[in-house]
Amino acid sequence: MSAEALRALHVPGKPLLLPNAWDADTARLVEEAGFPVVATSSVAVAAALGYPDGEQAPAEEMFAAATRIARAVSVPVTVDAESGYGLSGPEFAERLLATGAVGCNYEDTDHAGGGLRPVEEQAARLAAVRGAAGRDLVINARIDVFLRAPDPRAVLPEAIERARAYLDAGADCVYPILLRDREVLAEFVRAVRPAAVNANGPVAELAELGVARISLGAGLWRAARGWLAEHLKTLR
Repeated sequence: MSAEALRALHVPGKPLLLPNAWDADTARLVEEAGFPVVATSSVAVAAALGYPDGEQAPAEEMFAAATRIARAVSVPVTVDAESGYGLSGPEFAERLLATGAVGCNYEDTDHAGGGLRPVEEQAARLAAVRGAAGRDLVINARIDVFLRAPDPRAVLPEAIERARAYLDAGADCVYPILLRDREVLAEFVRAVRPAAVNANGPVAELAELGVARISLGAGLWRAARGWLAEHLKTLR
């Protein structure tokens, strides 16, 4: 499936549900279950490779894992690429597209600096990726302000500012991760309408709010890992 076909699946009010895989085998399971897209989870992929999350895994290994996943399935793959592994926009786009993926999650956390990138800097980075990839990549721009704020309403204006800047820079979808307050999420969706919004939570509830994409993130990996940990205890 092309990037355009993936892009068309982002319909506000009829969200695309993305179970996140972490290797070729789990990607095949997602496809076999009938899901039209495979998404990856950076924390799960990194852990499977033996590294902690937060761009601690070498970019070469993360891209190699994405390549194996894309080769294993016939549906489109969108990669959680964290904040781009310190690569320039053109190099990031080239290396990601070379994996066979047609989408990415691209966050505004600066892992090297330990905080959020200024909105203008992140918008410029997104514009560089879009300029290099053209329409061949569906960009889900993650907004991380809610990761660090105990009061979501206090940072809502900044989240909306970032969302609009990232959309203007070429993002296809915006993702205010960990925005769990439904009233605040509804305001966010209204503020960026008709743009596609990614969120986490129950499908029916988020569909009613006008969300276009739902990510399960590391949820499946944590559940599988938790089951295995408990099952191993029964074998002793």
